[in-house]
Amino acid sequence: MLKKAGGEAAAPVGIKISQAAFPRPFDTGLEYSPPARGDWNIVHMGLLIPQSHQIYFCAQGCLRGVVQTTAEMDAMDRLSWAYLCDEDYADGSMEYNIIDSVAEVIKRMKERPPCILVFLSCMHLFAGVDFDMIIDELESRFGGIDFVKCYMTPTMRFSGLAPVPTMYKQMFVPLRECEKDGGVNIIGYNWAFGESCELVRIIKSAGVTLRQLPTCESYAQYLDMAKSAVNIAVIPEALPAAAELEQRLGQKHLYLPVSWDFEKIKDNYKALCESLGIQMPDLSQEQAEAKAALEKAAEALGGRPVAVDFVAAHKPFELCRLLLENGINVTRIFIDVIGGEDEQAFEFIKENYPDFEVFPTVNSSMRFFASAQIRGNEFLAIGQKAAYFCCTDYFVDMVGAKDMYGFDGIKKLAEQIITAANAPKDRRTVIQHKGMGCQSCL
Repeated sequence: MLKKAGGEAAAPVGIKISQAAFPRPFDTGLEYSPPARGDWNIVHMGLLIPQSHQIYFCAQGCLRGVVQTTAEMDAMDRLSWAYLCDEDYADGSMEYNIIDSVAEVIKRMKERPPCILVFLSCMHLFAGVDFDMIIDELESRFGGIDFVKCYMTPTMRFSGLAPVPTMYKQMFVPLRECEKDGGVNIIGYNWAFGESCELVRIIKSAGVTLRQLPTCESYAQYLDMAKSAVNIAVIPEALPAAAELEQRLGQKHLYLPVSWDFEKIKDNYKALCESLGIQMPDLSQEQAEAKAALEKAAEALGGRPVAVDFVAAHKPFELCRLLLENGINVTRIFIDVIGGEDEQAFEFIKENYPDFEVFPTVNSSMRFFASAQIRGNEFLAIGQKAAYFCCTDYFVDMVGAKDMYGFDGIKKLAEQIITAANAPKDRRTVIQHKGMGCQSCL
C-alpha cells in the first residue's frame, strides 16, 4: 500500500522552542535535501592539499555528485574515478582492481603528483576490502608519492567517526616527524583567517610562524606544517585530527572553538597567550567595535524578523543569543541536531524567548515549507538554507562562519547583515552553487 512520504501529516513540523528537546528536537525518518548546496564536502576539503590528486572508487550514482562538484570548481584535472559493477564482488579481486586502476591513472599522467587521495566507498567496507594492503602495494610500486586512505561513506554519519572529521584526520596523514620550529598551525578549517583577526595578530605578535592549509601554495609548504609545535582546532570536527597529530608528531593540541560569546572569546585568547608565553593584549577596543557594529545592524534591520540556519555558523544558538541580546529580532532557526557546545545558549533562548521557532531542514515535510510562505522577502536570513525556506533574497551568504572568528568575526557579520538588508541577491543562483567560497568555473 502506498503512503505519503513523511506519513499522514504533510504540513511542516516547526515548533516553539519551549517545546523543543535537546539535542534532537525532531524525530528522524525519511529525509529531504533542500536545494541549498553551499556547504563544503569531502571533495572540496581534499582539494585544499596543494598539487594533490583524488581518485574515487564508488557506485555511479555517488560519482555523479563527486564529478559535478569538481567540475564546478574547474578542477577536473585533479580528479579521476572508477565505478563499481556487480561483477566486482564476484571474483575476490577487488583490491587488485583498485591497485591496477590507480596504476593506470598514474601511467596516463604527464607529471606524477606528490600526493594521491584514494577514496573507497560504503560498498568496499561492506565487502571487507583490505585498504591497508592496497596502500602498501601502491607505495611499494610508486615511491615518492604519498597515498592517503580516504572514505566516501555517508552510511557512517550516525556510527563511528563521521565522514567530515574522518576527512580532516586523513588530510594530515602525510605530515612526517621533523624538527620543530615553534610555529602554530590552524587545522581542520576550510578558510584562512585574515590579518584583521585577533587570533592571527596575537600569533604573529609573538614572532611565531602561522601556517594555515588554505594558504599553502605548494605541497612542500603543506608538509612544512609538520614543523609547527602547536595545532589549533577551532571546530569540534577537527579534534580527531588534532589528537592524532599530538600523538604521532608531538604537536601540542589547543582547542579554541569558534564562539559568539564575548567572554568565551576572551577565554580563547587568554588560553592562546598562555600557550605562547606572552601577555594577553587589551582587546577592549575590539570588543567595543563589535558591540557598536551589532547596534548598527539592529538599527539597519529596524525590527525586521531574522532567520538563522545551522550550516551558516558553528554554535548557531549561541549566534542567535548574541543577536537577540543586541536588539536583532531573530525569530527562527533551522536545525536538526543541537551540538553539545550549543546547549547553554539553547536553554537560555528556551527560557527567555519561548516563542522562538525551531524548524528542521531534512524532515520530509519540509519540502512543502518554502512553497507555503505567504510573503517572500519578509525575513532577513543568515545562511543559505534559511534563505531558501523563508523565500528571501535578503540574506547573508555564510557557510561555516567563513573566516569569522573572535570580535573581528562578529564585526564582519554585522557589516554583512547591513549589506544584506539593503542589497538582495539572486537566491536561486547563489544557493545552488556547491561549496560557497570555493573557486568556480560557473
